[in-house]
Order: sequence, then C-alpha cells, then structure tokens
Amino acid sequence: MISATPAEQILIDLGITRPSEIDLEAIAWTQGAVVKYRPMDRCEATIVGSGNAAVITINARSIAVRQRFSLAHELGHWRHHKGRILFCGAKDIGNPEQGIVNVESQADDFASDLILPSYLFRPIIGKLKKVTLGAVRDLRDEFRASLTATLIKLVDSNRFPILIVCHGQDRRRWFRRAAMIPQWWFPRADLDPDSFAFDMLFKRSSESSHPRKMGAGAWFDFRNCERYEVQEQSFMLPDAQTLTLLTIPEDGIQ
Repeated sequence: MISATPAEQILIDLGITRPSEIDLEAIAWTQGAVVKYRPMDRCEATIVGSGNAAVITINARSIAVRQRFSLAHELGHWRHHKGRILFCGAKDIGNPEQGIVNVESQADDFASDLILPSYLFRPIIGKLKKVTLGAVRDLRDEFRASLTATLIKLVDSNRFPILIVCHGQDRRRWFRRAAMIPQWWFPRADLDPDSFAFDMLFKRSSESSHPRKMGAGAWFDFRNCERYEVQEQSFMLPDAQTLTLLTIPEDGIQ
C-alpha cells in the first residue's frame, strides 16, 4: 500500500472522500493560514507567517484554477518552509520547465497532491479505457485543476503509456514521461513540420477533437523509430506554446 503524502494526509485526516469536498480556503484555516485576495502586479501569491499563523495573499487578477493552485502552492511552503518570507511569481508556481528540486518544486508537488490526491485520483482514472484530451478535461473539471496539472498527474500515475511534451516556437521547453516508457522514447528538441502540433503553433490550425496517428519519427529519433506509430493530440498554452499528449504503442514499451 502506498503511503499518503503530507498533503494527502491532511485531506484524509479531514475526512475528505470526494474531489468536490476539497475546499482549499477551509483547509488553509485548519493549518493556521488566512487567505486574502488582492490585485498583484509582480507575483501570483505571497505567504507571511509567524509561529503557527500565516497570511496567504493570492493575485485576484488570476483565473480561478490559477488562484487555486497558487493557494495550494503557498500551503506547501507553509508545510515545508516555515520561517521564510516568499514571493512567488508566475514562473515559480506550476512551472514544469524548472527541472530542478528546490523550494518551489516542493511546493508544486504539495499543491498537486492537495488538489489531485492520488487516493481519489487513481480510482477515477482506473475507469478510463483511453486517454484523450476530452477525458482529461473531464478529470480537470472534477478536481477543479488546470489541464496541464491534470496531465502531469496522469503521466505520473504510470497507468498509461503516455508522455507530454511542451514546445515553444524555438525549441522543446519540457517533457514528462510515464515510468513504464523506456528512456529511448526521448522527444526531439524541434517540432517536426509533419506534426499536428507544428500546424497548430505555426499555422494556427484548430485543435483536433480526438487523437490522430503520426509516424514516431516526427517526434523521436532513436534507431528504427520509424516502424512505430504514436497517437498525438495537442492544445495551445499561453505565450505561443503547445502541449502535446503522445500515446506510445504497446509494442514500443516491451
């Protein structure tokens, strides 16, 4: 049996059994933190604490799911980094591109576990037959999370042979791969003109309603990769970036 993380243990101790019961402001209160909202120009959230009490301020200009993750992120700081005054900007919160373990990534992990706790998430995804962006959006709505955070949690669950990769117009920004997928499935740094993500990013094509097959050579360059086909589905992120969901065929992970 997998032990609960610190964030999940908070939810379990509070008797939370459904995603709809995850009230982050109420949870913050049980942890000695008061939540305030005000317009902020240079950061998404701040936390200031003394002893067992803290004030968390969230940017009132941000969208609801961003505010929600920012609040959970600051609670992560309160759990792991008491005694510090922290000002968290947009690049500090929920940024997979960081790629290193630091106070911000620790707070992000806590936030993910608080909003998308595995003990609630895994039973729900156990009913999924196939991973599509439509199915992931349903999960996102149920947990009131962002689409990116939900996809990362789904990849980390290691239930499906999937990876996600983010590209800007100049290069690959970051990627995340399920543990079951062999390491040679390492996405190319550039976007291939034959990929659907390329059309979306550079030709402004619309998002596909379902995954489409694509030769693996458009995304990978390991030896003999051209004998495989992957399923691709992409969507646009802010700042002219795409995030692509790739499903690896079963014979590619054996």
